[in-house]
Amino acid sequence: MKDQRIERLAKNLLEVSTKTHKDDTVVIRGGIDAKPLILELVKHTHALGAHPHVFLGDEDIRREILKAAKEPYMATAFAWTKAQYEKMDVFISIMTGMNDYATVDVPRDIKTALGRKMQPLHDVIEKKRWVALMWPTPSQAQKARMANEPFFDHVVDVSTVDYGKMKKALEPLKKLMEATDKVRIKGPGTDLSFSIKDIPVVVCAGENNIPDGEIFTAPVKESVEGTITFNTESPYMGDVFKNVRLTFAKGRIVDASHEGDQEALEAILDTDEGARRVGEFALGVNPRIETPMGNILFDEKIQGSLHFTPGMAYSDADNGNRSAVHWDLVLIQRAEYGGGEILFDDTLIRKDGLFVKEELKPLNPENLDTRKGRKIHGSAQD
Repeated sequence: MKDQRIERLAKNLLEVSTKTHKDDTVVIRGGIDAKPLILELVKHTHALGAHPHVFLGDEDIRREILKAAKEPYMATAFAWTKAQYEKMDVFISIMTGMNDYATVDVPRDIKTALGRKMQPLHDVIEKKRWVALMWPTPSQAQKARMANEPFFDHVVDVSTVDYGKMKKALEPLKKLMEATDKVRIKGPGTDLSFSIKDIPVVVCAGENNIPDGEIFTAPVKESVEGTITFNTESPYMGDVFKNVRLTFAKGRIVDASHEGDQEALEAILDTDEGARRVGEFALGVNPRIETPMGNILFDEKIQGSLHFTPGMAYSDADNGNRSAVHWDLVLIQRAEYGGGEILFDDTLIRKDGLFVKEELKPLNPENLDTRKGRKIHGSAQD
């Protein structure tokens, strides 16, 4: 029997998230595992009178290509992809997320060089109508320590929050952040301060990410001082990083460590000068995402979390930082994860993951979603 939820998801991605209309060129990129959703996207794109173009990927094939990739390959890959993206109106990226270590044996200099080469594509995509989402796979279910069917239901569940209600609840926080100069973050292994003065603030409630649920800005580039310790594992560039600790002086990362290969960490931060500065500061508010599962599309939306991002700033909350890197690192501040505080201009805003100011309390999970979402039992942290 056809799962009607997949049809609804395809319809929402095209009509709500990307506002696809007649004669649009729609580029759909994803792994073959996402075939049920891709088929529905193609059908509904045609129904809207738009034109679908599908590009399927496979991580084993990509790994084999990258292992010996040289500059001529990178130049051609960039030129071809740029030409595709410039002609599209809508971009839908479907991540299947099979193996965090899929490119672990690809030489780091190749991954770094390719990241630098492809970085300008970020600016092309940002000017289009785009959305990114994850298709649930057995490997992702295994990472989340769930059976396949409950995991599939969980992914659909957290992707169908009432985004209209969320957007309305985020507006008072947006106004407060727009009026804020100094931010301070405190918690275990963390005492960090920076300014967000005059940097735009962006509400994310179902437009570019599914699932969604965050609000972001960026620090004034030179203002970041202190240390932050992240408590969620972060897969990035073929490695997995645990308990990353970053120390800043005058906005630049001057010391970094994690429980693992130090050389791999330093290689990311040495990609370019912008990789040692921060391009995003965000708070996660999705009431149905409670524990990390090693997928940043979900983990950055965890209720009571924040993420702080070495690398590229987004154009709609731009602090001027440019980099081939954009590495979202997540800190959960709920009590069961060690707690923590966020202060705006020396006023307590959130404690142990819960907003304390009256006008912000609608963002707390018991108010934002009256239907209790499924909880992932077990995570990479266990």
